[in-house]
Amino acid sequence: METSELLKKVRHIEIKARGLSSNIFAGQYHSAFKGRGMSFAEVRSYQFGDDIRDIDWNVTARYNAPFVKVFEEERELTVMLLVDMSGSQDTGTHVNMKRDMVTEMAATIAFSAIQNNDKIGVIFFSDKIEKFIPPKKGKKHILYIIRELISFQPESDKTDISMALKYLTNVIKKRCTTFMISDFVDKNDYKNALTIANRKHDVVALQVYDSLEVMLPKVGLMKIRDAETGHEQWIDTSSKKLRDAYHRYWDERQVRMKDTFNRSRVDSVSVRTDEDYVKALMTIFKMRS
Repeated sequence: METSELLKKVRHIEIKARGLSSNIFAGQYHSAFKGRGMSFAEVRSYQFGDDIRDIDWNVTARYNAPFVKVFEEERELTVMLLVDMSGSQDTGTHVNMKRDMVTEMAATIAFSAIQNNDKIGVIFFSDKIEKFIPPKKGKKHILYIIRELISFQPESDKTDISMALKYLTNVIKKRCTTFMISDFVDKNDYKNALTIANRKHDVVALQVYDSLEVMLPKVGLMKIRDAETGHEQWIDTSSKKLRDAYHRYWDERQVRMKDTFNRSRVDSVSVRTDEDYVKALMTIFKMRS
């Protein structure tokens, strides 16, 4: 992509994302995520009604009397974007590719975080960690993130969500809010990694998908290609049996995905490439307010 074209795209997304985060999400983001992080403040003597899980056993042993840890709400959050860069993101039957929508959603969340004085960082992943951008503040940092979202070319087309979540758990030491943006097309089970990541951090799942993944059009012979493996084959979409089986596979995968989110206690929302992602973000914000 030429520099002038890239800058034009960056500017377009900046204007759109900044407007959305300022006008629509101004209070929603704050009420949904502010204060969920807790930091240690002090210890004090145990009082009737205190949670025994807050007892500081080292201080208690030293003074031979029970003491509890006191926590306070953190004034700022660290927000991480965990962005799927695998080959399946470069698909779409409408104006927007999945990657286009992922970019705009990520940029909007990033601007919302910065306006709330939060740090924002990004992990690009496929079946490997493609790039890690440590969390920082500031407009210059945001524009760098948007440029990378638009122009970054991953080395691999495959997906490994479990690996990405394990990396997040290990590399980000302080509790953060993580928006995982993906189509969640992964043949491997990632429930355990997601559960562990959500215990340490606050993970939110944003699924982006295309209508072609849900139902095949009836157009006769069609050549399809697996974006992650490169495998190609011809199929006859005039076959109702084939179209039904294809749709059933989608339904079953969605059920497994949502069950994984529920078991891991992760809030989630799904948005199609021809739908308004603003509504999806509003839904997740209101869900948590």
